[in-house]
Amino acid sequence: MHPLFHSLFVDYCTYFNGNQDYFECHEVLEEYWKECAPGDKNHPLVGYVQLATGMYHWRRNNKNGARKILKKALNNFSKNELSPFFAFIDYAKLYRDCENCIATIEKDMPFQLIKLSITNKELSTIVNEKIKELPILSTEYLLHKHMLRDRSDILKARDEKIRRRG
Repeated sequence: MHPLFHSLFVDYCTYFNGNQDYFECHEVLEEYWKECAPGDKNHPLVGYVQLATGMYHWRRNNKNGARKILKKALNNFSKNELSPFFAFIDYAKLYRDCENCIATIEKDMPFQLIKLSITNKELSTIVNEKIKELPILSTEYLLHKHMLRDRSDILKARDEKIRRRG
């Protein structure tokens, strides 16, 4: 199976192009990255995570944070152009879109969404079918999702780590 057909990458594309749930994009692709190349911060999946994170920050009007993380994504993309992780994504368009987002932010313009251009018909069909199943989410929810999620497992793990140290 090609790595872009992995269910977590399909989910990333679905959230990115569907309801623009960039927070969820980050979550699913970080999981795939940890499965695929844990610790490799130059892996192309990290660039995709950074792209989603930058879009999330930009939509929340954190333009400085968005610009910084989108520049990191662009740098990652430039290092990985020939990676199989770009095989079914229009790399040139993705790169231009990322550059345009940065330029738009630097002009202090409002958030503008972009979409991943999937060049493989089978992958595109799978993503488009999954998009039909996505819930409609309010802009308010998408803006503040990081504060609305259940963090009890994260807090429990943090407390356990502190307890073991002390």
